[in-house]
Amino acid sequence: MNSIEWKPKAFRQLLKLDKPTQIMIRDEVRGKLEAFPACTGVKALINHAYSYRLRVGSYRVLFDFFGGAACIVSIEEVRKRDERTY
Repeated sequence: MNSIEWKPKAFRQLLKLDKPTQIMIRDEVRGKLEAFPACTGVKALINHAYSYRLRVGSYRVLFDFFGGAACIVSIEEVRKRDERTY
């Protein structure tokens, strides 16, 4: 079982979100990153400042993993294009 560390920036980003989204992200992080690397939804990033990302709905949780500890660095919202984009 891995430990999970939230950087202050990531924790502030999490607190700015609405409660249901906070709970969804927190539960996914806790459920998947404690079992990392034997989990789904995590992708290793190439040529990026951070090592991995976890997809949670329309949010991406960026983190680094150092020998049994996942260090969550940032949470980013992904805005996808739809029929109203143009």
